[in-house]
Amino acid sequence: METLIRRFENSENIDSKVLEEEIVFLAKNLEILRITGKISNDAFLDAGMIQGGLSIISNLLSQGLKTQDVKGQLKRLKDKSIVLGNSYPELDQLIESMR
Repeated sequence: METLIRRFENSENIDSKVLEEEIVFLAKNLEILRITGKISNDAFLDAGMIQGGLSIISNLLSQGLKTQDVKGQLKRLKDKSIVLGNSYPELDQLIESMR
C-alpha cells in the first residue's frame, strides 16, 4: 500500500479519476487476497482504513481541491501505510504483484 501512496505523493497533480481507479483496484484485490487466505481478516480491515482515506482524498479532489491541498492527508496516509507494512510486511508486495 505504501507503493501505491508514494506513486501519488510524488505527483504534482493527482487526477481524481486515476485515484478512483486505484481505489477500485485496491478494493477488488484486497478482497481476492482475503478470500484466498493470502492475507488475514485483520490485514484486510486495516488496509480498508487506507482505502477509505484514499476515497476521501479522491472526493476532495473531485470537489475542486488542488493536489497541494490534500498533500497533508496523503502524508498521513503514507505514515499509516508504513505502520501497516510493519504489521503485515507481505501486504504491499502482494497488492503490487496483482498489477
